[in-house]
Amino acid sequence: MSQVDEKTIDQLNEEADTAADYLEGLLDIVDYEGDIEMGVRNNRPMVQIVADDDSDIKHLIGRDGEVVDALQQLTRLAVQQKTGDRSHLIVDVDGFLKRKRMHLRNLALDAIDEARETGEVVNLEPMNSFERKVVHDLVREEGLKSRSHGEEPNRYVSVYMRANVDDDVVDEDEVEE
Repeated sequence: MSQVDEKTIDQLNEEADTAADYLEGLLDIVDYEGDIEMGVRNNRPMVQIVADDDSDIKHLIGRDGEVVDALQQLTRLAVQQKTGDRSHLIVDVDGFLKRKRMHLRNLALDAIDEARETGEVVNLEPMNSFERKVVHDLVREEGLKSRSHGEEPNRYVSVYMRANVDDDVVDEDEVEE
């Protein structure tokens, strides 16, 4: 299925159900307590692991979200194996992504302010594709430009003033998840 093809709500819910089953199995294996919440947001299936006592599931986040990122990749593979289609499923643990988005928002707003004040290009630290996408979206909303540079895992975002209205280069991170 190409990225242009829109999945139906039933297909997205099937992906979320498959992901939930997979993650419940993993929680059973590691003997962690947690509830699975499912849904569809922005035409993407979402699955979140939540728990009242979050001491165990915090291990599923890892340092800087490394474990939750790996969990998301494994879960996407499990969904793809069952459905035959690539999934853009989002996996979150204990609200980590919400906190991460707020941090990235503040980081991007600081870079935007600096670029406006100095007129200079502001380079941010290396980020993964999810993080770069959040920054690119906010920079565009604020009327500035951004571009990704470098090679993984050292790919980073530069924020700068718009030279002119027609200077709209679409960055490949804008289509990443």
